[in-house]
Amino acid sequence: MPATYVTEAELRSALGIGNLYSSATVEECCQAAENIVKSKLWFNTQAVYALEATGTTGRIYIYENVDQFLVGDTITVENVRQHFNGNQTITKVEKDWVEFVNAQITTRAYHTIAPWGRVYGSQAIDYETLPEVNQASLMIAVDIWQARQTSNAGGISPDFQPSPYRMGNTLMARVRGLLADHLAPGGQVG
Repeated sequence: MPATYVTEAELRSALGIGNLYSSATVEECCQAAENIVKSKLWFNTQAVYALEATGTTGRIYIYENVDQFLVGDTITVENVRQHFNGNQTITKVEKDWVEFVNAQITTRAYHTIAPWGRVYGSQAIDYETLPEVNQASLMIAVDIWQARQTSNAGGISPDFQPSPYRMGNTLMARVRGLLADHLAPGGQVG
């Protein structure tokens, strides 16, 4: 699925590269930037540590705060298992799990998953529509693109001037001000 926080067209325009590079190459930078920004934003999300299924009813076990999910809510499941992933409508909520029906799921015994998956609940904010998130994503995508295009000669920029910037911890520091109102509290530790 194409990146939505910064699109291929936006990155091509910002870089002034027209159609010189393949869509796959440009999209890869857009998706990487989106993944980096998404990892720092505050979502209604929890870890999924196990799954099971009976017939076409899937059940995912959630690490904590299952009470934020309600019957009838649509959730997005990621990195769990092929037919569990995607948008699912909750049919039952219990102490540490939620159930949903999906015709493609087949019976599976309870088992843990590693690494843990994620479940996203409904969100009050649609981050892909916020200008500050789009701008931060664009800035990161440009930095990724430029880092890919320069030589591996260390801290030398394309115009042979010393440059201390490489793809390090300063990447997020440069956009933290744009994202400040939307950063996950746990993501700010350290």
